[in-house]
Amino acid sequence: MSWTDLQAALAAQDYIASDDLAVALHLALSMQRPLLLEGAAGVGKTEVARVLAAARDTRLIRLQCYEGLDAAQAIYEWNYQRQLLTIRAAAEDGETGAAVEQRIFSREFLLERPLLAAITQAEPPVLLIDEIDRADEEFEAYLLEILADYQITVPELGTISATSKPVVILTSNGTRDLSDALRRRCLFAYVDYPDPETELAILRRRCGEVEERLGRQIVGFVQALRREELEKVPGIAETLDFAAALMGLGIADLSRDPAALHATLTTLLKTRADRAQVTPEVAARLAGRAA
Repeated sequence: MSWTDLQAALAAQDYIASDDLAVALHLALSMQRPLLLEGAAGVGKTEVARVLAAARDTRLIRLQCYEGLDAAQAIYEWNYQRQLLTIRAAAEDGETGAAVEQRIFSREFLLERPLLAAITQAEPPVLLIDEIDRADEEFEAYLLEILADYQITVPELGTISATSKPVVILTSNGTRDLSDALRRRCLFAYVDYPDPETELAILRRRCGEVEERLGRQIVGFVQALRREELEKVPGIAETLDFAAALMGLGIADLSRDPAALHATLTTLLKTRADRAQVTPEVAARLAGRAA
């Protein structure tokens, strides 16, 4: 499959990928390398993994990162309750020692978390390591063995090698610098907010009933709004919510009803400061430019 074929496959899943992103995904697949997607929140990084899994008709395994994430939550942990019950049952039967220990530290008692589950699938899944920049720096060390060799070491069992290599997509919003060691193991693509024509194409696919004139106004308004000094810049999902709100209220022209337009900004502006900054007058000004 060429990168243009991959781009078309993503488009069939209603994801409009730029040429740069499609080439990066194609290289990650052909070279079997992890792909790090960096960019602002709301530009569609997480969606890349979802639509790629759908396009490849394979399982999506997601690890949502957060501060304090550790190996027990991300890689594996032992089923302690089941181990305890087994020990008690063995003791009642007079069984003790190495045989019991060997039994309770077997794969049968191992709980697979996303990273271990991803390398033990019969068919290669898509592994999404979402918002890796939210995890602690120490957690990145756990990833290095997996991203470099597609294997995990369990002290009680030894090394578990991949049954099949997952397609690994990492996302980062850039809230902290990632280690050089992690970046070296990944291909890289920066996902930016779409240009007007690309965002319009996304809107047409996701909200096919939107009229052409209104669609262009919506995209022009959102693109102009992103250039304002906002705490949280609206992403693509907010654009789609904005379009749905306008159509639901029967608004066919952004410049006709400033009060109604300002009311729909609840779909685009997600902080109190941003709502206060974008007054009805500012909204009307942006709508006039979009028209």
